[in-house]
Amino acid sequence: MSIENKVRVRFAPSPTGGLHLGGVRTVLFNYLFAKSQGGEFVLRIEDTDQTRYVPGAEEYILSCLAWCGLTPDESPVHGGPYAPYRQSERKDRYRTFAEELVASGHAYYAFDTPEELDAQRQLIPNFKYSHENRLQLRNSLSLDAKEVEELLATGTPHVIRIKMPVGETIGFHDMIRGAVNFDTSLVDDKVLLKADGMPTYHLAVVVDDYQMKITHAFRGEEWLPSAPVHLLLWEYLGWKQQMPQWAHFPLILKPDGNGKLSKRDGDRLGFPVYAMNWTDPKTGDLTKGFRELGFLPEAFINMLALLGWNDGTDQEIFTLDELIDKFSIERISKAGAKFDFEKAKWFNHEWIKRSGNEKLLPMVKGVLETHGIRDVADDYLIEVLALVKDRLTFIEDFWEQASFFFIPPTTYDIEAIQKKWSDEKTNFFNTIIPALTTFEPWETEALEQYYKDAILSSGLKLGELMLPLRIMLVGGKFGPHVFDIAKLLGRDETIERMKKGFAAILG
Repeated sequence: MSIENKVRVRFAPSPTGGLHLGGVRTVLFNYLFAKSQGGEFVLRIEDTDQTRYVPGAEEYILSCLAWCGLTPDESPVHGGPYAPYRQSERKDRYRTFAEELVASGHAYYAFDTPEELDAQRQLIPNFKYSHENRLQLRNSLSLDAKEVEELLATGTPHVIRIKMPVGETIGFHDMIRGAVNFDTSLVDDKVLLKADGMPTYHLAVVVDDYQMKITHAFRGEEWLPSAPVHLLLWEYLGWKQQMPQWAHFPLILKPDGNGKLSKRDGDRLGFPVYAMNWTDPKTGDLTKGFRELGFLPEAFINMLALLGWNDGTDQEIFTLDELIDKFSIERISKAGAKFDFEKAKWFNHEWIKRSGNEKLLPMVKGVLETHGIRDVADDYLIEVLALVKDRLTFIEDFWEQASFFFIPPTTYDIEAIQKKWSDEKTNFFNTIIPALTTFEPWETEALEQYYKDAILSSGLKLGELMLPLRIMLVGGKFGPHVFDIAKLLGRDETIERMKKGFAAILG
């Protein structure tokens, strides 16, 4: 398939900070659509606003996509036939189109100083530069041609603004929302080219989408108010036939459904809203991410996919390949999707259970290292992981659920058994502990059968002697099957723990 016929989508973030989960979902939906159509996914960095540029943000974005497994086909790092993929490196090509719009009467030079515009804002609440006042301001529409020529010749700072028509209705077909129309009289004359020669988003996105042959432009619904400007630019530049098909994704909402989910909401409610940890280089403030909390990328992607999309069935767990196979824009909801952190945790729990132990091994080693545990044999660690994996919501939970496999208990929940302790139980453990020193084979099923037979022979009840054994081995009423624990600890460690635990119970 030639590049002219291929589906081509793009994600075009500004390198201004951390990547919100809404941004990752935009990437995901773009990626899934492209791959489901045999197309290409482009990452383009929109860094035209140098005042908001944050060092390290671009690298962070690329790292987030790599962690999620959403690798671009073309990007500043991967290259491609339409390089460069940073707008700041494409600066020279935008002025030509802005000047072309001025020449055709669809845009104009505006010489108003920042101070003059600030004065207007002081005088007029909600001031906007538009058809209502543009003839009273300093621009090439209100000044005579000679004065404009002189201002340009002397290098007077200026911007180029689009000249929005009055009283027209323009619209497009949104792949999610259907027909969307706008009254041009309600839209202000947006700046297309700034005084420093850099384009604004409005001009750059249209020029770049055209030059990079983007076939579908998908973005969040917060960009809908910009649509009329972009529609007119496609028309005014003579590219209307090449304009991408558009779709505007629903917002990800706060858990209560009242408004867009923000970083502040995450801070307030105790969950991350960024894909990965982000440290602001200016303030040093750390914003926590899903990765560092212990989310698997598969779970993160799975959770995001179902925020606003479903395949029409009750299926909830999807691999990336399954999402590609089943994805369609038509199944995306128009309504906003409430973010449910408990549901997000459920996805992670399910994906941990489904993941191979070898895959989880490096992450689990990282957890142990934070607690000073190193040089654990992989085989042993994998056996431990197999026993506790179903109990993990986050990878970090491994320590809480399995620490006793690496360090013996130092305290014991004696209260849980002390009230019902008896001489008969003392006699039982005085007998069973020495007997275990020669018991064979040291395997789960054999140990369990031997222990239960010993209880029956003693005349005691089965339930009365299972909990004491557990408390001796792990310190409390938790952990996987107690004979699995004993088998994995080994004979010497099990007996040593039983002796210490028994002594603690007897006081």
